[in-house]
Amino acid sequence: MRQDARENRERILAAAERVFGAQGEAGSTEEVARLAGVGVATVFRHFPVKEALVEATLVRHFAGLLERARAAADAADPTEALSALIRAMIERGGTKLTLASMLGAAPPALVAAAGEVKAEVDVALRRAQAAGTIRPDVGVEELYLLIRGLTQTTAATPVDPAVLDRAIGVILAGFGHRPRG
Repeated sequence: MRQDARENRERILAAAERVFGAQGEAGSTEEVARLAGVGVATVFRHFPVKEALVEATLVRHFAGLLERARAAADAADPTEALSALIRAMIERGGTKLTLASMLGAAPPALVAAAGEVKAEVDVALRRAQAAGTIRPDVGVEELYLLIRGLTQTTAATPVDPAVLDRAIGVILAGFGHRPRG
């Protein structure tokens, strides 16, 4: 793919995340094209149907999370990196849920991408636990349950950013290491 075509594709996907993430089904490919600074024909050249555009946008979303999760797993301060990752997953989760709801059943590529992210989040969690800063009795399933719960709540009801920030802080504090005794 030519460099300009790759750049157009990336702008289209970034615009689709903003448009469909905020408007769901009501978002249009015309609005995506306008926001990306390309013609609607360019959007359809890359993505012949809206569903393909939404799926590619979700794959891009998971690729970004995977990159962040890998960085967290390799970070010098695994606890701080895990906290930043959890925060990002919650803050961007509403967009992911909106996009996913537009697809119905998750295509295999998305299921695989989500599984890769979860596995890497587990690695980051275990590194923070090995550092002695995260409770050893918390697993990735508990972590995901709390992320999903807060994400679904904020996706359904607008929440003041300061309240969301404090709620995330409460979750993170709950993961803090508690010596057995």
